[in-house]
Amino acid sequence: MMDSRGASGKAASGALRRPRPERPADPVRVAIANKNSMMIRGLRSLLTEDGGFETVVSATDGELFLECVERMDFDIGIIGWVMPYRSGQQVLEALLERPGTPRIVVYSGDDSAATIERAMALGAAGFCPKSAPPEQLLDTLHAVARGHMLFPLTRGRRRDPLASLTAREREVLQALAEGKTNAALARHFGVSANTIKFHLRNLYEKLGVQNRAGAVAMLLGGRPA
Repeated sequence: MMDSRGASGKAASGALRRPRPERPADPVRVAIANKNSMMIRGLRSLLTEDGGFETVVSATDGELFLECVERMDFDIGIIGWVMPYRSGQQVLEALLERPGTPRIVVYSGDDSAATIERAMALGAAGFCPKSAPPEQLLDTLHAVARGHMLFPLTRGRRRDPLASLTAREREVLQALAEGKTNAALARHFGVSANTIKFHLRNLYEKLGVQNRAGAVAMLLGGRPA
């Protein structure tokens, strides 16, 4: 076992109970780069609890992460945007022309439209804000592992709002279309009513609607109510 610059160990996490996506035969190999060693420990624990990922290495700055890319084999890198020596932007710039690079997911407290769009332009496969619940990061990682790109909706971009939803948000939206109440949603997903309200608030914001009727109309191809 190595320190924050090396391979990770195992830990448990209190992540919310959630439906598990189908797992590949082997776990997805992940590397983590973040300036905060406590954040690295939390992410390693979250990935271990999920069961679909194996954290093979972690680094506390962008320069060390790039060294890990050269020395080690992994599928996805989770990087911060603000890091010592090389920022997330500089890491993406360094990897832009490199063949066979791992897919990169930016996990940052800076979720401004400019940062998200810059990460996308520099070849990142996904972006998850640190303000999001842990399961949103897991949803992003699973989507990227399946070969998809997943970014939050940003103002000024003409994109399909439904494409910005996480897997859980899509499940919630489908359940809304089936007429489930908040209480029924909480029972169905095994979470609290407050967690459901959080998901609905995010869902409405991403779709640009005010209520569940508008969200369902969006799903069914109509205009928001």
